Amino acid sequence: MKAFEKPLSAKEEKEMIERFHNGDMEARNILVERNMRLVAHMVKKYLQADRDTDDLISVGTIGLIKAVNSFKPDKSIRLATYAAKCIDNELLMMLRMEKRKSKEVSMYEPIGKDKEGNEISLIDIVGEEKEDVVEDCLFAQRVLCLYQNLDKVLNEREKTIIIRRYGLNGKEPMTQSELADRLGISRSYISRIEKKALLKLKKLLEDAKL
Repeated sequence: MKAFEKPLSAKEEKEMIERFHNGDMEARNILVERNMRLVAHMVKKYLQADRDTDDLISVGTIGLIKAVNSFKPDKSIRLATYAAKCIDNELLMMLRMEKRKSKEVSMYEPIGKDKEGNEISLIDIVGEEKEDVVEDCLFAQRVLCLYQNLDKVLNEREKTIIIRRYGLNGKEPMTQSELADRLGISRSYISRIEKKALLKLKKLLEDAKL
C-alpha cells in the first residue's frame, strides 16, 4: 500500500476548510490528499484475499470526497471523524452491491418457458440491476485525478467556467447563457472555452489511463 502524506494539523485543517468554502479549489484538493491516509486505514478491515486493495482505496476515496464536499466549518468535530463515517458507508455500500451481484448467478437459472417455448429466468422478469462497483471505483479514480490536476491543466478562466458550469466545489451549475451574463462575455465564447477545457481534461484522463 502506497505511503500517503501526513494529516493536517487542526489549525491547518480549519484554514483549508474555510478557504474551500470560500471557493478555493486547491484547498479542497489538499483536504482530500491529506486525508488519504485515513482511507488507507479504513479499508484494512475490508481486506480479503480476493479483493484488490486499490479498488477498496478508490471506493473509500468516493466517501472521502463526499465528506469533504458536505463537511460544514461550524461542526464541533474534526473532518477525519466525520469522513470516517462517510468512507465506511461507501465501503459498506460496495459490500452490499457485491452480495447482490453474487445472487445474480441463480437469477440466470431457467425457471420455466414463455408462450413461445423459450426458456426464461428470474432476471428476465425482475430486470437487470445497473449498479457496478468496478465502474464506481473507476469513477472515484477519475474524480480524484481531475481534482488533483485541475489547476495544472486549466488556466484561470477555463477553471472558472468548468467549476461554474458543472457545479464543482458545492456551487450551483450554471447554463452557458447565465455564465455569459455573469462574466460579461458572449455565450459562444463561453462554449469555445468550455470545449477547449473539456478536451484538456479528457487528455489528462487518457494520459492517466482512466
